[in-house]
Amino acid sequence: MKKYRNYIISILLLLGLSWSSITAQQLTRQEKKEIRNSAMAANYQILDSLLSAKSFVLEADYLADKYGFRVPVNSTLNFIKIEGVTGVLQTGSDFRRGSNNVGGATAEGSIGGWEMKRDPKNLSYTVRFNLLSNIGSYNVLLTVNSANNASATITGTTPGKLIWQGHLTTVNNSRVFKGINSTY
Repeated sequence: MKKYRNYIISILLLLGLSWSSITAQQLTRQEKKEIRNSAMAANYQILDSLLSAKSFVLEADYLADKYGFRVPVNSTLNFIKIEGVTGVLQTGSDFRRGSNNVGGATAEGSIGGWEMKRDPKNLSYTVRFNLLSNIGSYNVLLTVNSANNASATITGTTPGKLIWQGHLTTVNNSRVFKGINSTY
């Protein structure tokens, strides 16, 4: 994992240094497009590393219901964390106390049925997996693009769905706070 983190940091530093020196000069529209495309291709490779290693956190900026109603949320309390064969789905709130002591629910368990599809044309990924926890079984459909826009649709054994919308980060760089595991 350190290898991936160092690789990500190196790429980001290189892109930052390149971008700061390039923006000092006047660029044509075509040159700007080429730079943006290069950055997106590099991000696509970084995301491939994270998803293939099954080591990432989707920090949610919004939660949405099956009707598309979105609410902004605290990304440190609302997240999906994947580490190898285990995962955590958590919702939380700054304003109330839930079964997990952070205003929502926490489902921690084992990951199964991992299926990852790459779309090099659109520089995006689709990942399907299941999370089996003590409070239920959940199906997760994660989509992420090279701009690091991520969306995960969660369905369970009961009707309805919840959608986490946010961005991916490495486990080491994440600042999420996991509450206690919910019991129902």
